[in-house]
Amino acid sequence: MFRILTLAACLCWFSAPAFADDAKKETNCTNRADDDGDGMIDCADADCHDDAACKPDGKPENTDARCSDWVDNDGDGVMDCDDEDCEGLGVSVCKGSWKGDLAGGGKARVQTAAPGTSVANGLSDEGIPLEAISSMGDSTDFYELIGKFGDKDGERNDEVCSDGMDNDGDGRVDCADFGCRFDPEVTVCRGSPGVRFGVVSMVDGGRLATTSTPYGGADTTTTASTTQFSKLQMTALGPIAAIQNSFFLLSMRMERTPRLSFAMFQMPLGNGGHFLNLNSGGGGLSAALITSTSKNLLIDPASYMYRAFEQANGAALEAYGPLVAGNRLTYRVFVAGGSGRSTGSVGGTYILNNDTSYTYGTGAQLGINVIGTYNRFDTPFLYTPVPTTLGFLAGVKWDQRAQERYPAANVLGVFRWNRIYAQAEVYGKRSIDYDANSIAYNATVGILAIPKWLLLAADYGAFVSQKMQNLPVNATSDLTKQLDEQQVRVAAHLYFWRNIGVLSMVFRDRRVGGTDTIAAIHEQEFFGNVQFRF
Repeated sequence: MFRILTLAACLCWFSAPAFADDAKKETNCTNRADDDGDGMIDCADADCHDDAACKPDGKPENTDARCSDWVDNDGDGVMDCDDEDCEGLGVSVCKGSWKGDLAGGGKARVQTAAPGTSVANGLSDEGIPLEAISSMGDSTDFYELIGKFGDKDGERNDEVCSDGMDNDGDGRVDCADFGCRFDPEVTVCRGSPGVRFGVVSMVDGGRLATTSTPYGGADTTTTASTTQFSKLQMTALGPIAAIQNSFFLLSMRMERTPRLSFAMFQMPLGNGGHFLNLNSGGGGLSAALITSTSKNLLIDPASYMYRAFEQANGAALEAYGPLVAGNRLTYRVFVAGGSGRSTGSVGGTYILNNDTSYTYGTGAQLGINVIGTYNRFDTPFLYTPVPTTLGFLAGVKWDQRAQERYPAANVLGVFRWNRIYAQAEVYGKRSIDYDANSIAYNATVGILAIPKWLLLAADYGAFVSQKMQNLPVNATSDLTKQLDEQQVRVAAHLYFWRNIGVLSMVFRDRRVGGTDTIAAIHEQEFFGNVQFRF
């Protein structure tokens, strides 16, 4: 487009002698003015061809000023808005003429006479403090603004960036918040406030060795190698028509067969930050079952943390919001129910052993933000150093499965500081029908070794259970799979394209205890994973 406009302008220049004085020339090639009246400004004018200011300097083309200066700054053969670098975060001159509110009800943009110049309120075209822009210099990533210049780094996922609330109390709502606007994992604040589509794709390749030890028998070891698209998740997120500060989220898994795996619809309850959420089965205390596949530091969640404690309910209704000002203390209450076992698709169930019992669960959870703001939808991946956050989630519930009734409790603590992410979770229950207690725990740590390049992670955890008494003859896998287990994993994540493309190497060592009818197993796996999330 810029080449077409340039050609058209040049043709007009050759054919319009009445509007320009041929004797005059562009005297200043950086003042954004047409000094000689020929319709061409600064470096677009042939008079500036030899001016030093119009020569490529090899630096990135990634700011409003450098994307509108008629110079191929980085020397890659494309100029200004023709360069894909000018489609990045913080660049507004290539986004058309729309000047309305930012998606999600954020602060309106301020249009200045020249991109990036100072105005009365000290904001740039995108509502970014000018002091923040000047401090960045030639930095290539507006991501670095998160947690600085008044931002509290408490809004960095699609869910809280769509609710119309200032969740972290920094004065910026939804898409006006730096975390919502500049974190590439947030899709709802890109361009139009309409429906946003997201994709997470993972390709795995590795080798798994499994040693099986039957009760009283000899070890048997098998190995297997594989390369495959292990995960392909597609999401759609957008506002619900005619309901302000609402949103819906649909998640579809595509790697084996197309299936809608999760659906969520959220609506406000009044104007105090309280919400009602209807979803397809997130009625539990652990966020593992509703977290995107792109948000696991060890690629997969630790299944022992939820397998014995959560059930795939058919539908769940939740209400949540603040208990005190500033979201220092929040609540969440839920009820959920269903029948049969889930097929992995919304609305899909099947019945085992002719058991059509209705299953249900209900519970409550408190969120405690000691420092900063933590949300259960947040990602543990670190890309740049972050401000300090210390938060807890603590909850209790009652669950009735087809063959088991139990009360359960869960506590999760999260600590973020600079280049460190740490998380610890404990989940316990009392199986009333089979007179047994079970507990699971997990500790995860991530260290950002090289900002924007290398993240190291590890976790360790276990599931420990007392032997269940008087199991039924037709016991389902919900009961038979509650075996002692321990697992340790380490991973290295290399960001090869911002934090959208990630190359990971993972090692896993897992041991599961056996019974007189079930063999004990020992698994060791090493695999590589390539992930794209956008």
